[in-house]
Amino acid sequence: MAEVKKNNPKYSPGGRTCAGCAIPLIVNNVLSQTEKPIVAGVATGCLEVTSTIYPYNAWNIPCIHNAFENVASTIAGVESAFKYRKKNGFEEKIKFVAFAGDGGAYDIGFQAISGAFERGHDFTLVVYDNEGYQNTGGQRSGATPLGADTTTTPAGKVKKGKEEQRKNLTEILVAHRSPYVAQAAIHDLEDLKKKAKKAIETKGPTALIILAPCTTIWGFPPAKTLEISKLATETNFWPLYEVENGKYIVNIKPAKEKPIKEFINQQKRFAHLKDYPEKIEELQKIVNKEWKRLLKLEEKK
Repeated sequence: MAEVKKNNPKYSPGGRTCAGCAIPLIVNNVLSQTEKPIVAGVATGCLEVTSTIYPYNAWNIPCIHNAFENVASTIAGVESAFKYRKKNGFEEKIKFVAFAGDGGAYDIGFQAISGAFERGHDFTLVVYDNEGYQNTGGQRSGATPLGADTTTTPAGKVKKGKEEQRKNLTEILVAHRSPYVAQAAIHDLEDLKKKAKKAIETKGPTALIILAPCTTIWGFPPAKTLEISKLATETNFWPLYEVENGKYIVNIKPAKEKPIKEFINQQKRFAHLKDYPEKIEELQKIVNKEWKRLLKLEEKK
């Protein structure tokens, strides 16, 4: 069985993502956390355009390509059809996973996601969050952090990059009373796999929001993807935590919290901020405030 899995993974290697891209690592480690058959949906984005280039296909499981906006609607429809077949004697147990980038989840596809969560469909949403529309050249999304230089929030004489805070999709999905929502990152694969297994096995709409550092658009060497991911957690920019039936658990608490500048100084998208220390201070205050808020939520029983 182990040999079969090795030679026939659910998602094939050798795709066309950029060198150093985090997305294949995310997909493989999520899909490998269940022995049950999986039906996947994938929204338009980096994952879709690099895994389904005709005549090639990286998916070795049933996978439905969707537009940016409708992966949650599609997987909800398939899951509903599965329930109908079960009532008529179909006995196989199948899991449903919807993949989307931040453009397809935070922005364009959020309406469909919110509806699927509200209706209680039994599926797992996996968001690979690379903080922008990166496969189309790096436009800002609702996940893009304050101060980042993007093609639609260019840093220059007038503005210093994006002027708004990033949206917190994790908390928005928690507010939908999901039984399980978690944040994960690729530098801690054991934590990611544990959360993926829990999300897939938990009945109801669940979500994994996973930081996916983008070497091409964030502007760092491909060999530093894991280092950048780790710094995101060590600076509390990307806390690793989970919310199970409303109970918060912060999985990693840095023994010595690093300043946010150690995370942003390694990325060209923030290079202009060296001339604007007040912007870095503003970003640090946001991170500190969110971290304190998270710890207080964990204290609540």
